[in-house]
Amino acid sequence: MKSGAQILIEGLKEQGVDIIFGYPGGVVLPIYDELYDADIRHILVRHEQAAIHAADGYARASGKTGVCLATSGPGACNLVTGLATAYMDSIPVVAITGQVPTSLLGNDAFQESDITGITMPVTKHNYLVTDARDLKRIIREAFHIASTGRKGPVLIDLPKDVSTALVPDVDGPDQQPRLRGYKPKYQGHSKMIQRAVDLLLQAQRPIIYAGGGVISSDASAELVTLAERMCMPVTTTLMGLGCIPTDHPLNLGMLGMHGTEYANYAITESDLLFSIGVRFDDRVTGKIEAFAPHAKIIHIDIDPAEIGKNKQPDVPIVGDAKSVLTDIIKKIPESCPHPEWLEKVANWKKNHPLIYRSDGKLYPQFVIKTLADILGDKGVIVSEVGQNQMWTAQWFTFTRPRQWISSGGLGTMGYGFPASMGAHFACPDQPVFVLAGDGSFQMNIQELGTVAQYNIPVKVIVLNNRFLGMVRQWQQLFYERRYSYTELPEVHFERIAKAYGIEAATVTDVSEVESAIRTALAHPGPYVLDIRVEREENVFPMVPAGANISEMIVGHHTEHEEE
Repeated sequence: MKSGAQILIEGLKEQGVDIIFGYPGGVVLPIYDELYDADIRHILVRHEQAAIHAADGYARASGKTGVCLATSGPGACNLVTGLATAYMDSIPVVAITGQVPTSLLGNDAFQESDITGITMPVTKHNYLVTDARDLKRIIREAFHIASTGRKGPVLIDLPKDVSTALVPDVDGPDQQPRLRGYKPKYQGHSKMIQRAVDLLLQAQRPIIYAGGGVISSDASAELVTLAERMCMPVTTTLMGLGCIPTDHPLNLGMLGMHGTEYANYAITESDLLFSIGVRFDDRVTGKIEAFAPHAKIIHIDIDPAEIGKNKQPDVPIVGDAKSVLTDIIKKIPESCPHPEWLEKVANWKKNHPLIYRSDGKLYPQFVIKTLADILGDKGVIVSEVGQNQMWTAQWFTFTRPRQWISSGGLGTMGYGFPASMGAHFACPDQPVFVLAGDGSFQMNIQELGTVAQYNIPVKVIVLNNRFLGMVRQWQQLFYERRYSYTELPEVHFERIAKAYGIEAATVTDVSEVESAIRTALAHPGPYVLDIRVEREENVFPMVPAGANISEMIVGHHTEHEEE
């Protein structure tokens, strides 16, 4: 006989789980008692939101499924933001929550919440386990669902009496779950693939628009091969950064609201938009009817619900990015057509580069560029959300997939710091840097306790401008500088870090940046750098909400120059 908790731990080990991020509570004590003797590492976070973000960061950095554990009621509810974050970005996570005993369900018992009902809109699937004999099957199904097709979070809600129940050990061989109605389509339709090839060969001004689906399917090599074979420029979404090296001559960087000028110009002038693993979301497209107005559209995605949702394609292909790209490449001759188009794109890159002022003041762009120069092709970069995120996306030199970890679709402040803990355990041999704003860092700053306890060697760079920077930027540009509740008081992050026993330093001058980053990098444990940057520096280019992406407020301006 085995208890439900034993079956759970054995099921997790069967799935290859070697680390869990969690926080204990009453109804999960049977699970924690089993974890006491298990060879699965548990990281005790300081808040359940950090547990799910850490599991998410682990999944993004490793390509595996992340796992977190929380108790019932408030513990489970504290996972909701993280589940929504993973759901929006298609990240495989299995969240395990404790629940009150089945006899108390629906009675408003102490720390009861209907977590399966609450999370239904932000999970790919969820389970309320009522019989311990179902648990092994459910674990297998949960991991299968989370990691196949369009990946995403799955929640398993486990009542206390189910985790303590003793049931016969009837475990059979590890079988692939068979789920009625769940059959992800990986192979693209041959006729649609041929139509895509025909359009590619006919196009004069083609461009690749690549997103997180390319990274999720490990299709970066195939993407670069196709781009090089057809000499097609590549622009990526925020989630697609790293699928082609930043310094590749065909890479135009990120497109959209804070994309490069040349990427947005190229999209607008293109006659073929080769879209793969993307959602055509509003931050990319701006005014949807004016997005790629002259282009035929090929849209490849593993989720049929995304195709035609925002922009109707001429050639829809449902399938896995890696599989579809492989099939297309087989049909493409090794040639390099349309030199005129490449020359035009090159002129845009030359005449409209990303720039920032170099007047001796301490600008965040300089900090990020310096970090990129120091790290070279090493490191995992995790960002918070806001100006810090956009500057990092613009200025860091990404060399490979899964090097960049950030909340995309949901834009979750407080994500980056806990996600960096997961990234470290996924890539223990790589330095992990967090780029944060002072506002976003304070959302989960308590995780300094976690990194101190486990000596997790993440390096936090706080781009400290004493503002909620991105909101302030909008207030400046569109609300007549009425800075309503966006200014933050001064915080001495160095002192806070040292109170946790973490090394830290404060940087106030541009001459100190390089040596400070090198000191943090060389330090064997966690490190916090409080870098006091120009307070009212803005992220440019910027497309106003609802505008055509070619109608940019460009980066040659600062707030002072625009007055």
